[in-house]
Amino acid sequence: MAIVETNFKVDEMHAIMTAPSFAVVKAVENINNCPPPSRIFQGRQAILDKMHQFFNTDSGNQHIYVLYGLGGAGKTQIALKFIEESSFSDVFLVDTSKVETIDTGLKGIAVSKSVGNSAQDALMWLQSNHNNWLLFFDNADDPKINLNDFLPKCNHGNIIITSRNPELRSYGAHTLVSDMEEADAITLLLRRANKESSEENLKLATGIVKELYYLPLAIIQAAAFISKSEDLDGYLALYHSNRARLLSEKAAQSHDDYAQTVFTTWQISFNQLGHLAATLLQLCSFLHYTGISQDRFSTASKYDFSLSWPPREELQEPLEFLSHFVEPTGEWNSLKFLDVTNEIKAYSLISFDTKTKLFSIHPLVHAWSRSTLLDETPLQSRMSSVLGMCITEIPDDEIQLASVQLIPHLVLLKAVNPNRAADFRRAFWKIYHEAGKFRDAQGIAEQVVEKSRLLLGEDHADTLLAMGDLAQTYSGLGEFQNAQELEVLVLEKRTKILGEDHPHTLSAMGNLASTYFDLGEFQKAQELMVLVLEKYTKLLGEDHPDTLWAMENLARTYSDLEESQKAEELEVPVLEKRRKLLGVDHPDTLRAMANLAVTHYNLGELNKAVGLEVEVLQKRRQLLGDKHPDTILAMENLVKTYQKLGKQEEMEELEQLIEETKKLLL
Repeated sequence: MAIVETNFKVDEMHAIMTAPSFAVVKAVENINNCPPPSRIFQGRQAILDKMHQFFNTDSGNQHIYVLYGLGGAGKTQIALKFIEESSFSDVFLVDTSKVETIDTGLKGIAVSKSVGNSAQDALMWLQSNHNNWLLFFDNADDPKINLNDFLPKCNHGNIIITSRNPELRSYGAHTLVSDMEEADAITLLLRRANKESSEENLKLATGIVKELYYLPLAIIQAAAFISKSEDLDGYLALYHSNRARLLSEKAAQSHDDYAQTVFTTWQISFNQLGHLAATLLQLCSFLHYTGISQDRFSTASKYDFSLSWPPREELQEPLEFLSHFVEPTGEWNSLKFLDVTNEIKAYSLISFDTKTKLFSIHPLVHAWSRSTLLDETPLQSRMSSVLGMCITEIPDDEIQLASVQLIPHLVLLKAVNPNRAADFRRAFWKIYHEAGKFRDAQGIAEQVVEKSRLLLGEDHADTLLAMGDLAQTYSGLGEFQNAQELEVLVLEKRTKILGEDHPHTLSAMGNLASTYFDLGEFQKAQELMVLVLEKYTKLLGEDHPDTLWAMENLARTYSDLEESQKAEELEVPVLEKRRKLLGVDHPDTLRAMANLAVTHYNLGELNKAVGLEVEVLQKRRQLLGDKHPDTILAMENLVKTYQKLGKQEEMEELEQLIEETKKLLL
C-alpha cells in the first residue's frame, strides 16, 4: 500500500507541474479569437492597401510587416482591421510588451495545438506548419527585447509587429503610422462625439483636429469629452486652458480595449528613459518642435570663457549637461549624443530626418514633455543658456543663415518665459535682427543698452557696442533719425577713445554713412564711405571682409547719386571676391549679386540684371525661406525687371506670391 501511495503522489505532482497556468489558459483563448478593431475605426486605407498587397504577394519567403510609430497613433487598430479583412488559417495574438508575456503567448499556441507546453514547442510547430498562419506580435515596444529570439525560423508564415521602436523596421516591410488624413480625422471626431456632419460642425471639427495634429488617440479622447459635454463649439477654448487634463482623462465609455490616454501612454515610455535621455527630451520641449540640431549643442560646448560675462560659475548647469557629451580633450563626442537620442527614438518620442540631419518631436509630445516638469524654470534657463552659448560661438558671416534655423527656437523660448537668460541678450538680439524681426530685436537692444550704461558707464566699449546694435535695429525699422543720433554719439566717443584709424571707429563711421544714405543725404554718405574705404584698404587689404563691405556701401551711394558706372566698377570685383572667398550661396555673396543686379538695371542692362536676380531669389528662397525680408526684397526687384522686359505672366505670378507671403506675415 505504501508503495502505491507513493507512486500516486508523484504522478499527481507531475500533473500539477505541467498543467497550463491561468495566463497560458487566457493566451489560449486568444488563439483564432483576435478582437475586432474599434467600432469607430476610420481611414488608414493607404496603409491597409499596402499591407494587403504585401501579404498577397507570394515571394516564397516569410511575410513580416512592421507598423511602427508614436504611442496613440493607431498601430494596433490598423493591424486588427487588416486581420478582420483577411483570411488566415490561424491567427495568434501575442502580447509582446515583456519577455514573460511573449513566453506566455507562445506557450498558449503550443497548448492550443496540443504540441507541448513551451514557447519552443510553439515555434517548432509554426516552423513545421505550412498553412497560412498569422502571428501578431502586438506592442513590441521594449528596445531591450531581442524579438528575433521569438520569430519562427522558417521561410513561410505571416507576422505582423506593432512597435514604437523604429529599429524593428529591419525585420521586414514597414510603415510609419503617424497622423490621420484630415478628412478621416474629422469623420472620426464627429462619429465618436455623436455629432452630425453639418457645415458648422465640420468647420468646428476641422479646427479641433488641426489643434490635435490629427493624432487618433487625442481625437478620440476629445470626441469622448465632447460627447459627454455636448459642447463642440466650446471645446477648443477649454482645451487651450486645460490641455494636460483633457489629454490625461480616460473616457468612461470606450470603443476598444486600449487602456491608456494620450499623456499616460507617453508617460509609460518616458518612465523607461535614463536620466540623461529624459533630461534631453525635456530640454528640447523649450525649443521649437522641428529643426532641433545636434550642432547647436556641440557649438555651445565650445563656448569661449575669455569673454568677461557671464562667468563660468553662472553656467554650471548647462555645462554639466553638455559635459556628458564632451571628451576630456574638449572634443564633442557625437556617438554619445546619438546614443541618448537613439534611446528616445526607440519609443518614437523623437524622430530624425536623415536628409536634413535634424530632429523633430510630435507637437503634442512636445507639449506633453514640458508638462512632466514640476518647475519649468531651471530647465528653461538651462536651454536658454545653451542657445546663448551656441549663438555666441557662431561666426558673424554665418549668423544670417543660422538665424533662419534658430529664430523659431528663440520665439518659443520667449513665449514660454519672456525673462529668458539675460546674460545672452546680445546673442539673442543678433538672431532677431538677422531674421528681420526688428521690433523684437529693438526690445532686447534697449535692455542691453540700459543695463550696460548702468553697470559699465556711457563710455565703456560694451555700452558703445550695444548702442551701435540698437542703431542698426532702428535702421531696420526705418527709424533712421533715431539711428543717426545714436551713431553720431558712438562715432564721437570711439574717435576720442580709440582714435580715427581703429577698426571699431571705422565700423562706426561706416554705419553712420549707411544711415546718411538711408536718410537720402548721399553726399555726406559718399564722403564718409570714401574715407572708410581708403582706411580699410590701407589697414586690412583689398580682400578683407570689412574692405569689401566698405566698397559695397560706397557703390550703393554712387547708385543713388546716379553714378551707376562708378557703382558697377566697385560691385563687379566685390562679387568676384565674395564668390571666391565665401562661395556662391553665402548671404554676403547674394547681397553683392543683388546690388550688382540693381546697377545693371539702372544702366539698362536688363538681361544681365534678370539673370542675377533670378539666381538671388532662387537661393534666398532655398536658404532663408519665402518670408525672410531679403527674399521678399529679391522678389520685388525681380518684379520690376520683369515689368521692364515686358514679361507680364512672370511678373503677375511673382506679385501674387509676394501678396500671399505678406498676408502670412501679417
